[in-house]
Amino acid sequence: MPGIAVTPSRDLDLVSSLLAQAFVDDPVIRWLQPDPRHHKQIFLTLARWVHGADASIDLAIRDGVPIGAAVWDAPGHKVSATAQIASMACFAKALRSRMRYGGILEQQFTKLRPKEPHWYLGQVGATVKGAGIGSALLTAGIDRVDAPAYLESSNEANIPLYERYGFQVTDEITLPYGGPTVWPMYRRG
Repeated sequence: MPGIAVTPSRDLDLVSSLLAQAFVDDPVIRWLQPDPRHHKQIFLTLARWVHGADASIDLAIRDGVPIGAAVWDAPGHKVSATAQIASMACFAKALRSRMRYGGILEQQFTKLRPKEPHWYLGQVGATVKGAGIGSALLTAGIDRVDAPAYLESSNEANIPLYERYGFQVTDEITLPYGGPTVWPMYRRG
């Protein structure tokens, strides 16, 4: 995308801050933890423990300023037992009394994921909406993907963007306890 550079990153603090800003109004994040002061901890826990060191993390930069990020897991990614334990402790700190919501979310998402090997787009977000940042991040990720890909769209407004990259809605679920709707999406390799 013109004016937007996408580069790999391992700066988990920066990436987590960008994603927390990008997802501040996201229906699933707000259901999971209504207090935005804890959102960065959620994304940091995801990046460090759930996606882990093997994740492909892209940073979008415009005029030297970081403006978005995307996190992908390669086919066959598994969370180790050690990482699961560490993530539980970190999620407990971030989710507090809503920890059960995190368990529900993980349980629902695990059931929806394809069984065949696939790339998983865990998060993609931009601090400025409508500026082509998401498109730049998706282009960089899709160019790298060498197998089918999967994501859960937590915002209906983002579905057309994902469809432009070949993803198709495969289901629609509504999370319990007054939760939002989520759209699993799959892209054939």
